[in-house]
Amino acid sequence: MNAYGYLILNALVTDMSPDLRVRNAMNEINASKRLKEAASEKAEGDKVLVVKSAEAAAEAKYLSGVGVARQRKAIVDGLRESISLFTTAVHNTNSKDIVDLLLITQYFDMLKDVGARPNCSTVFIPDEEDDIIADKLNNAKKSGLF
Repeated sequence: MNAYGYLILNALVTDMSPDLRVRNAMNEINASKRLKEAASEKAEGDKVLVVKSAEAAAEAKYLSGVGVARQRKAIVDGLRESISLFTTAVHNTNSKDIVDLLLITQYFDMLKDVGARPNCSTVFIPDEEDDIIADKLNNAKKSGLF
């Protein structure tokens, strides 16, 4: 345009419309970028869920262990108190006799609980342990413990 006396310094382009194939290619590039980002975000979210689930399971196991420890401590404290009270109430007994009596009682409670189940198919076969328990039971009866 310089030949005609015009000097163009700037040109304002308000609407640029590339070929349809170029536009489709650009749209596909943008869409694939967004899909890639979405997949990455979804994977990150799944990872957070797995990590939180594992943390919750670990915390539940820890708390379960704490509960079991407290239960066992309460049992030991109760046994200690029972032995102390029994020793003072019944003369001529020692701690071993009382522990044997408590063990026999727990053994019979276990047998009762197992036998009370509706579909119980458990069979107890006597062995040396049962002979020892029977002897302790007879000795406890003879000594007048119960």
